[in-house]
Amino acid sequence: MGYKIKECRKEKKMSQCELAEKSGVSRTIISGLESGAITTTTTGTLLRIAKALNKKVSEIFFET
Repeated sequence: MGYKIKECRKEKKMSQCELAEKSGVSRTIISGLESGAITTTTTGTLLRIAKALNKKVSEIFFET
């Protein structure tokens, strides 16, 4: 899942700090998700990240 967050974030030319600001999710959590250090998180966090990236949760967090 983390690689997709990073991929979508880079597509939008956003830094982790910018994504953190826009989503209301801490940069530490975003970094942890992207690196794989954090493998579980809340539904709310997933929704906020997806919304900040203008994506559906399924586009980022589920294999297609």
